[in-house]
Amino acid sequence: MFIIVGMKKLNLYITKQIVVGFLLVAFCLMSIIWLTQSLRFIELITNKGISLSIFIKMTSLLMPRIFTILAPISLFAAVLFVYNRMLSDRELSVMKAAGISPWENAKPALFIGVIMFFFNIYIMNIGIPVAENAFKDLEWQVKNDVSQLMFREGEFTTIQPNLTLFITSHEHNGSVGGVLINDDRDPQTRSTISAELGRIVHTEKGPRIILVHGNRQELNRKTNQFSSVSFDRYSVDFGAKESKARKAAGVREKTLKELLSALNNKSLSPEDARRWFVEGNKRFTTPFLNLVYALIACTGLLVGNFNRRGQIKLISYSVGGMVLIQALDLALGNMAAKKLYWLILMYINLITPCFICLWMLFFYSPTIFHKRKRYNSEEQ
Repeated sequence: MFIIVGMKKLNLYITKQIVVGFLLVAFCLMSIIWLTQSLRFIELITNKGISLSIFIKMTSLLMPRIFTILAPISLFAAVLFVYNRMLSDRELSVMKAAGISPWENAKPALFIGVIMFFFNIYIMNIGIPVAENAFKDLEWQVKNDVSQLMFREGEFTTIQPNLTLFITSHEHNGSVGGVLINDDRDPQTRSTISAELGRIVHTEKGPRIILVHGNRQELNRKTNQFSSVSFDRYSVDFGAKESKARKAAGVREKTLKELLSALNNKSLSPEDARRWFVEGNKRFTTPFLNLVYALIACTGLLVGNFNRRGQIKLISYSVGGMVLIQALDLALGNMAAKKLYWLILMYINLITPCFICLWMLFFYSPTIFHKRKRYNSEEQ
């Protein structure tokens, strides 16, 4: 009874250490990636004048995709660090002396790997499609919706040569207040228009502004004749081309059902169908990396012999195995998009190291292995 309670406390202790390490590593990596990704939107800030809230929202919508890439690496680093520290502090040696098997010590890493596996499946199949759709909609709005983003309050905005617009405020109902327009597009006349309110509308010929309760002042360049007209409703064409339609949904925005049934979709080319089908399979293989990396990180340190000089050799094997699996996963994914028979190797690349790690945790004994090696060398 006391042994079982003690093992549960040890597992809880290791689990907390791994979770804290994982959150710290993931936060640091995602912060760096967030800063690099935010540079893509500098042009939108300077040219479109988007607000801080929209900027944060756009960059945040990219985080689910980045998290699924960084989560396995962060978990690998956290597990490797925690078990290496415990081995250096002799904690694992005490646990082994107390009769706790490597399998029992590996349960916290395996548990977190399973949790992250299912969590990443949820993100990749639900979170990322929703976030990608929202990002594409917001990006299209920022680049094409001149009503809210192109015109900054209290600043003159040059829409096109010889056409400048000034607004005082953006109203909550989508209209703009305090509008002033200087229009020099006509070579014969020069006009200045002011209005209390305005609203941007999109037509087939492009965006235009509907003005309410204003005044139009016009100067004829040839005769220098000045005229002023008051109006209740007036329309000014911006002369811009119609905004481009939002791009069609990409692969990441598709549902799992759409991706896995792509081979039967007659509207897709064979190349696109294979690419979609491989992407659907990646929504299972990529989360599985969390479990594989967690096992690789802890197995070598748990079954290997303790070395007072450090565990550089075991850590190097673990890092090398992780890099090899990651490289093969990327390479086989690209090859499977061209020939589908490579797809089975994507699964073998993940399942094989998983079974090897489990076998070593259950059955591998370095003491017996070294005794046999020494006995064979003595016989020779």
